[in-house]
Parts: sequence; C-alpha cells; structure tokens
Amino acid sequence: MKAREFAGNSSVRFGTSGLRGLAAELSDAVCFAYVSAFLRMLGTSSGDEVALGMDLRPSSPGIASACAAAIHHHGARIDFCGRLSTPALAFYSARKRIPAVMVTGSHIPFDRNGIKFYRAEGEISKEDEAAIGETEIAVPEALAPVCLGSPNPDAATVYIERYLSFFPQDALSGMKIGFYQHSSVAREALTEILERLGATVTPLGRTDAFVPVDTEAVSPDDIARARGWAREGGFDALISTDGDADRPLIADQHGNWLRGDVVGILCASFFRADAVVTTVNCTTALEKCGRFPCVRRTRIGSPYVIEGIKSCLEEGYRRVVGFEPNGGFMLGSDIERDGCFMGALLTRDAVLPILCALAMARSSGAGLPECLERLPPRFTASGRLAACPVEKSGVVLSRLKTHQGAVENLFGKIGGRPLHQNETDGLRISFENGEIIHLRPSGNAPEFRIYAEAASQARADMLVRAALAAVEENLS
Repeated sequence: MKAREFAGNSSVRFGTSGLRGLAAELSDAVCFAYVSAFLRMLGTSSGDEVALGMDLRPSSPGIASACAAAIHHHGARIDFCGRLSTPALAFYSARKRIPAVMVTGSHIPFDRNGIKFYRAEGEISKEDEAAIGETEIAVPEALAPVCLGSPNPDAATVYIERYLSFFPQDALSGMKIGFYQHSSVAREALTEILERLGATVTPLGRTDAFVPVDTEAVSPDDIARARGWAREGGFDALISTDGDADRPLIADQHGNWLRGDVVGILCASFFRADAVVTTVNCTTALEKCGRFPCVRRTRIGSPYVIEGIKSCLEEGYRRVVGFEPNGGFMLGSDIERDGCFMGALLTRDAVLPILCALAMARSSGAGLPECLERLPPRFTASGRLAACPVEKSGVVLSRLKTHQGAVENLFGKIGGRPLHQNETDGLRISFENGEIIHLRPSGNAPEFRIYAEAASQARADMLVRAALAAVEENLS
C-alpha cells in the first residue's frame, strides 16, 4: 500500500508544516508507514543514523515509539534525543548530516499531534511530502515495541551553544524576564540561555498538562495573564513559545504581546538582512519601513518560505532571512555580526527572535516600545473559526473569488470598497482605505483563519471581529 493509504479517510495529512491529525488516528501503523516511506525516499541504508525527538504532549511517547519501530525495521540506528524543541533537533540533524523525525503537534490542540521530517540538509519540501505519501510500504502485522532508552543530551547542548557563542555574555545583563513556560518543550533550555546571557528569569504558568499556545491567535486568557504578570512583576519583557518552540511570543514591559511579523522585522533588522522572505499575510510594514533591499512573499507555510530563501541565495543575496507572522524565524545564510558567527538554520525557530528582540530592547534603553515606534504604523490582528472543516470554508472562498460583487456584499460595510484581491493563499482583500482582510483555511486543523491589517491596533482588532461575524453568518 501507499503510505497515505494507511491513513484512510482520517484527519491525518500533511499541513503547512508536517504531518498532522487527531492523536487517536495517528496509529502505530500510520506512523510506521509514513516514517518508513520517509526513510525509503531518502535511500537510508542499514546502519545509518536517524535522530528522533518529541515534545511534551501526552500522546508523543507512543507515537515516538512507533516511529522508532520503523527506523529499527529499516535497519537504521536510532539517535534518540528525548524531549526537545523542533529547531534544536533540526540544528543537531544538520550538524551531524543525518535525517531527523520530530514528534510534535506544535501549537494545535492537545488531542492532536503530528510528525515533522528533516533531511540532513534541512526541512523537507512539498514535493518530498507528496513523494512520501506515494511510496509503497508494507507494515508488519505485529509491530514490536522499541525501548527508546535514555536520551542523548548532545542535541540540546549544541543548540544552546549556538546562541551562547554568538551573543555577548552580557547581552541581557540586568534584564528581568518573565517566562510563560506552560508546556513548552524548551522551557529548561531557553531559561538556561537567558540566564547565561545575564537575564534574571522568573518562571510563570508552568504546567504538566499540555497547553496549546497559538502565537498567531493569542487567547484572551493569555492576553489577560500577560498584563497581570506585567503589573505584578515589574518585568522588562515577557516571553513564551508554542509547544515545540518554533514560534515565539514576546511582550513588552506592559504585557502587550507583539505580533510575530513585527518581531520578524526587528530580527531581520538586527541581522541587517539584504533579502527578507515572508508569507503573503505578513504586515506591509515590512516594505514600508524601507530597511530591506529585497522583500519576497510566498504562500503560507515554512516550506514555501524556505523555497524563497533558496531563490534569494541563488540570486546572490548574502544576508538572507525568512519569517512567518507566527513569529517563527529562519536564518537563511551564515551571518557574522560584531565578529561573532552564526550558521544558517532553515527551519522555524523561537529562541533566535526572542534573543534578538530582547537584545535590541536592552540596547535601546527604553525597551521594546521604542523599537516598535521606529516602524511604520501598520497593525495586524488575527482570529479563527474553530470546527470549520475545509469543505465549508472552501465554499465561502469560492463564492468570494468567482461571484462579482460578493466581496463588497460581505465586507463592504466593514472595509469599504475593495481595491485588489490576492489569491496566493486563500483570499487577501485590499480596500481603498488601505486596510486588508485575509481569509484562508488552516493547513493544520479544521479552522478558518482571518487576518486583518489597519492603521491602528483597535481598528485591526475590530476588522477581525466583524469579518469573523460576517463569515460565520454566511456559513450558517
């Protein structure tokens, strides 16, 4: 059977980044089939090493065991790296020049999970995903459990040293940082990095239960928590990550969470990038700030950003970076800054943008608000309709794209006269007044995401609320 056929009609499929689905549907056979297909696609030989890691979800150890069974059955050796962040495993994989398998559902709800695949040279492409699904696989009737054993600490160690060898030892000296740790798999490693760079770190909201923190649609509870922690703690900044720590959350001293694309602009500025690749839903402040000679926009998903980064490198740009509005940052080229070197890492990372933003806030003397004031006044917001399968959202998008006047009928009272429609990914509508509403189905879950951009945060928030209400009414 083809690998994808083992998933049948279940929710398991490749999304914007990795294989995702309900944890209950990620059976041993499904996981075995996809990992076996991945190794066969790579041409992995008997005796080769494969790195394996996982996040803190309760379903992750069982899925990791099924993945290990596939690696063992293939004749490869398992380099089990334990519980660690996705970028940590990817960095280690690239350093050792071996493929990697990461069990994680990233930010999606706890009843779901997933698997991310890495070649020795980095994240797999969309073409690789299709090839994995089409690979013929035989799954044994009885899968013998594999004991994962004690984790190899080297992956976490080299990841931590990546940052400590680049940033000055006093880069964050004197800063008081509140760390919303919840169930982030990077909570120990990131705390160590911050403290060794001179910061005082206060752990906040740590829990043994998995918490699905979505950095693109921060929950009202997390917004309220941050403002409360800021009032009570007197922090210079608050930080957090999603579950597998490839997306950051950063708040100023007042507890206001920064949008991930704004963090991306700050990080790109920190590295003096000459080419920036981002997705179509990023804030237009990126172009309007005038800091970057080349800006490229792609479909939503890290594989598309990586393709754009590679194109810029082929064209001769030397300081190439990429990011997504969820805050995940990719260093596309080796960078030297102030005599220190950092190697490229072509997968989303939460630690690097956190460190860059905090270092810039410290050097400014006035914190993150001063860094933000130097950017054009463009503000973004996002929201989502949960439990909205792609079949339903697809009907709405098709109607808006093909029926003349449908966009103005649905959103005219909200945004005014529509000026331009971009169908790169979903439907991004630019209005005559400069505002933007963007609609697209999630690639990871049955959700309909809505983004907005305006000249003030209040207006962007209002656009999202109004657009959500309009779409929800249209769906009913």
